[in-house]
Amino acid sequence: MADEGKSFSLEIITPTREFLSSQVQAVIFECTDGQREVLAGHSPMIAALGIGELKILENGNWRSAFHSEGFIDVTNEKVLLYAQACEWPEEIDVARAEEARQRALEKLRRRQSLQEYRETSISLARAMTRLKVSHHPVN
Repeated sequence: MADEGKSFSLEIITPTREFLSSQVQAVIFECTDGQREVLAGHSPMIAALGIGELKILENGNWRSAFHSEGFIDVTNEKVLLYAQACEWPEEIDVARAEEARQRALEKLRRRQSLQEYRETSISLARAMTRLKVSHHPVN
């Protein structure tokens, strides 16, 4: 459980924008090998991000967002999270995400190469996570 008194600097950057730069008490994210949480004083680490829900404890309030692939760099001074995409629930185009989900499901029903299958599976994961975050902004 996060200690609401201790905070650290969190910067989240995508190729198109600085998503967030703030003092936070905790951040929970999806790595390629499972969910992780960082609190103030966490040991330094670098980890690969998968597609998932990002949860941020800022000023005692939890916020939720979508994040795609990237990596996270935890140092003694701050946490840098680099992702291909990050979106707040209100930024998610639900109709577009649902269309992407339907397209991916349809593609999965067809015969594909291994590379096409992987790309389609990633597209499906992105769409489903966006839909989850848009409907349930905080767990």
